[in-house]
Amino acid sequence: MAEYLIPLLTLLATGAFAGVLAGLLGVGGGIVLVPAFLLVFTGAGYDGPDVMQICLATSLATIIVTSIRSVMAHHRRGAVDWQILKTWALGIGIGAVIGVLTVGALRTEMLQVIFAVLVVIIATYMAISRSHWRLAEDMPKGLRRAIIAPMIGFVSVLLGIGGGSIGVPLMTLHGRSVHRAVATAAGFGVLIAVPSVLTFLAYPADGAPPYTMGSVNIPAFLVTISMTLLTAPLGAALAHRTDAARLKRYFAIFLMLVAANMLRKALTG
Repeated sequence: MAEYLIPLLTLLATGAFAGVLAGLLGVGGGIVLVPAFLLVFTGAGYDGPDVMQICLATSLATIIVTSIRSVMAHHRRGAVDWQILKTWALGIGIGAVIGVLTVGALRTEMLQVIFAVLVVIIATYMAISRSHWRLAEDMPKGLRRAIIAPMIGFVSVLLGIGGGSIGVPLMTLHGRSVHRAVATAAGFGVLIAVPSVLTFLAYPADGAPPYTMGSVNIPAFLVTISMTLLTAPLGAALAHRTDAARLKRYFAIFLMLVAANMLRKALTG
């Protein structure tokens, strides 16, 4: 019984934490979910060459549900910039599909190294960034948007996240308040996760755990969203009455530890 109970409790706790983070800090819950899935799958003996692909795909599947719930909660507060979502949707979706094709061509060890490096970059920015930093007073348009939007989708798939870790800094650096950026970045998750998950469903993974469709593990997905559905609105509510700056710096330290552990796993096998 314990061999099933411990992974179940791990997934429930991680799902609850990821849901709060998605609404509170605007960071992709996948930054927490991917390492947790890796721990659960490898602990259960499913440590084949495609296990990281399964973790990323399953994380993105949960983000479809989490992001919809989170963006609707923010929308009720009038905080979502729907114009940004409309104009950035196509580019982000294209980048997400390219990200899936890239993940399908790489093995777990390389994906772990990429994940760790990207997490360190995100954590460093979270730790040192200041609310008054600006690159411009409006969002990129034209060629700049055509370049940046696919990059958001691409990098987010490599991390298994909903794009908030990239979207929130992008928007705050371009004149949007942090609350509006967090709310709008929640919508990035749908733009990234829907096309990427549809593509991952067509990518069978070697050595996958039971009940895995393509690269998405259905039991892990269902257990996780049972908690994120409950906690994402809580995170969104807290975001509107919490100073997130200090929390982000504490969370950055946590991410550094996550990245170090992921890198250790990649290098030691």
